Amino acid sequence: MSSATIITCKAAVAWGAGEALVIEEVEVDPPKPMEIRVKVISTALCRSDITQWESKAFPHLYPRIFGHEASGIVESVGEGVEEFKEGDHVLTLFVGECMKCKHCTSGKSNMCQVLGLERTGVMHSDKTTRFSLKGKPIYHYCAVSSFSEYTVVHSGCAVKINPAAPLEKICLLSCGVAAGLGAAWRVADISKGSTVVIFGLGTVGLSVAQGAKLRGASRIIGVDVNPEKFEKGKAFGVTEFINPNDCNEPVQQIIKRITDGGADYTFECIGDPGMITTALQSCCDGWGLTVTLGVPKLKPEIVAHCALLLSGRTLTGSMLGGWKPKSDLPKLVDMYLNKEIQIDEYVTHDVPFTEINKAFDLMREGKSLRCVIHMPK
Repeated sequence: MSSATIITCKAAVAWGAGEALVIEEVEVDPPKPMEIRVKVISTALCRSDITQWESKAFPHLYPRIFGHEASGIVESVGEGVEEFKEGDHVLTLFVGECMKCKHCTSGKSNMCQVLGLERTGVMHSDKTTRFSLKGKPIYHYCAVSSFSEYTVVHSGCAVKINPAAPLEKICLLSCGVAAGLGAAWRVADISKGSTVVIFGLGTVGLSVAQGAKLRGASRIIGVDVNPEKFEKGKAFGVTEFINPNDCNEPVQQIIKRITDGGADYTFECIGDPGMITTALQSCCDGWGLTVTLGVPKLKPEIVAHCALLLSGRTLTGSMLGGWKPKSDLPKLVDMYLNKEIQIDEYVTHDVPFTEINKAFDLMREGKSLRCVIHMPK
């Protein structure tokens, strides 16, 4: 049984939607049964953090601690936890794996029914928070909340990794890079010589590009309104670039023309339901596959003519690239250590925890892929 006590530490607290984060002294409870408390070492800012922080749909979930793409070291373990011990290096997981539910045992899905995406700002187990400030609760984000020096997560929402991996780089496998690689490999299962189109060349889109390149795709066409993304994209395998702002006709018409009727695979990595339709229109009849990965900001409904599907196209999506996080992510860490996949190149900026708002500014201005936020030593 854990003998851990309450920890007082610094956390970046959001007091309201779109408001600058404030570094506050917060109290972090000890881990409850089947939970662990983690000393966060590095955490990266993901676009979905910004999307949710900007959203005014959940005013009741403030104050709140965001952050979900993180690496750290286990500080203490709760009752019943056997797979972790103090000092273990871990990645946090915004989608957990209980190993027992219908989805976890199916071999077909990573949509755990027990530890799935947590949207209500509390812990999975007892629907309460582990953070407080002056006796009042602070809400969680995705049951991770890594914008804090310490956090508590369910033991099913963390995965032990090789301690040789640099925590300041490998944190990107906690979400963005893993999501893109998985979409290319597990979901689409890209074949050699195929044509791939990627809408949105952020970290996720460029991770799809890397996955496509490693699978031997012959053409990897990137679509983005930021012209600087083409140079960045070349490093990950993007062979051609389309800027919709420079086009005199719809992007899908251009793609169909230059790919002899449409691409084999298209990926929507923006979070724009209208772009999902465009991506579906851009893949070919018969076997064309569209994978959507983005988190929509506003209206989540997709509008598409049923003829697009009747002609043989497929539309699908994935969470964390379809990886079973506890089972699969350690393999990706080992691939990184063996220099089989790139991760370091996605880190465009590093900032100390005290300058976390700078990370938000850089991403909103389109200047960063991943900004890694480093906790105080």
